[in-house]
Amino acid sequence: MIYRFLNPHYRSLLRGALLVLLSLGAAVLLSDFPRNRATLWLILPCFTAIAGTIDHIRCMRTRWSFYHGGVLLLIYMDLMALGMILFLFLYPYALWITRSA
Repeated sequence: MIYRFLNPHYRSLLRGALLVLLSLGAAVLLSDFPRNRATLWLILPCFTAIAGTIDHIRCMRTRWSFYHGGVLLLIYMDLMALGMILFLFLYPYALWITRSA
């Protein structure tokens, strides 16, 4: 059972959701959120969230059903998490550029 969960050849909604949510949590911890520290280590959670999004996209079916709608909601959640990770990654650099100009 564990082998099937960890095997990327099998589709898994749970694995995709865990990848995205754990990478969002790691990004918040790495960025030291209230102080918004600039670090390049935030690239790793970004790529992990992209991998989770790809795993969710692989679960998409061609005909519409409630399963299809649930997968769409998960993909929207992935996009919001990716937007937050990219915000945490780019915001300190934008502040640095505006302060130096």
